[in-house]
Amino acid sequence: MNYLGMKLYNQQAKHLDYYCIISSCMSYSNSLNFFFFLFADKILNKMGEGTFGQVLECFDNERQEVVAIKIVRSIHKYREAAMIEIDVLQRLARHDMSGARCVQIRNWFDYRNHICIVFERLGPSLYDFLRKNSYRSFPIDLVRELGRQILESVAFMHDLRLIHTDLKPENILLVSSEYIQVPDYKFLSRSTKDGSYFKNLPKSSAIKLIDFGSTTFEHQDHSYVVSTRHYRAPEVILGLGWNYPCDLWSVGCILVELCSGEALFQTHENLEHLAMMERVLGPLPQHMVLRADRRAEKYFRRGTRLDWPDGATSRESLKAVGKLPRLPNLIMQHVDHSAGDLIDLLQGLLQYDPVDRLKAREALRHPFFTRDHRRFSYPL
Repeated sequence: MNYLGMKLYNQQAKHLDYYCIISSCMSYSNSLNFFFFLFADKILNKMGEGTFGQVLECFDNERQEVVAIKIVRSIHKYREAAMIEIDVLQRLARHDMSGARCVQIRNWFDYRNHICIVFERLGPSLYDFLRKNSYRSFPIDLVRELGRQILESVAFMHDLRLIHTDLKPENILLVSSEYIQVPDYKFLSRSTKDGSYFKNLPKSSAIKLIDFGSTTFEHQDHSYVVSTRHYRAPEVILGLGWNYPCDLWSVGCILVELCSGEALFQTHENLEHLAMMERVLGPLPQHMVLRADRRAEKYFRRGTRLDWPDGATSRESLKAVGKLPRLPNLIMQHVDHSAGDLIDLLQGLLQYDPVDRLKAREALRHPFFTRDHRRFSYPL
């Protein structure tokens, strides 16, 4: 592997003075060449990677701070998404002077057709925190505080006529990596050697939204499919078109996941996904089914009835759907208090018809957030 040391400087990155090592290596299943930029004497850690490229934790000498640098693959669709993200981030920053709602962009540059975006360094995603904590749920008072912040951020975006379209725990980051350990009373009665009767909780509940590469302006043409599968709204699956309410459906799914530790709809196929929705939330409205586009008609028989269980592709699929409880029962399995308010809020966020679904600011006025609850102290 050959390395070439060089000083990086261009017009978009005039405030950055990084020395970088460029390593050209073979990666990804399609065996395309992809350059990995490693900042000499400044790289601290590889924070993650995905189909878009990878994210490195680096030290910015000029600002004297740790930053996260998202390095995007030199492929048109990923470059296009990166430029959209930069545009959205700059728009958000102009309207959010406190920088409390969404990740802050520090700079960006284009090197050899690779868009590189420099962000403030944040903590782990809510998904990574849950995963490293053996998918143990958060206390309801913490779920309330996280939910309030998520909805405030979504309301802020919607006020700017922006639709995130990819809300999920992976795209919500804690500001701090610090955590505390508390007893997990569900495990106290068990004899364990790995300390599993303790679980971690964030020391601070402050969070920010990230990943705006799929964000869409209300007036723009909307792609057919949006959102990561588990958090995709029914109107998207049925091909009915989508708008702001698709974000609120995702928020509802996220809140269930935070208080249960598991994704609400763990599926990778449309028919099974719709069957899971009906299992948890009841039948799909006939007026929505009748308007479904041709690509979605195959999921129904006799016009409006979901082709389930006859259309199931496997026994495992039948079991996955059959084990799901109704929404109220699911919440009461995991929530010790405020269950009634949370169930009512979720029923508003998970309304099938986007016209009837709660808007972000309406959800913030729900008793789940406004009632004088007894709560733990989670500093922001």
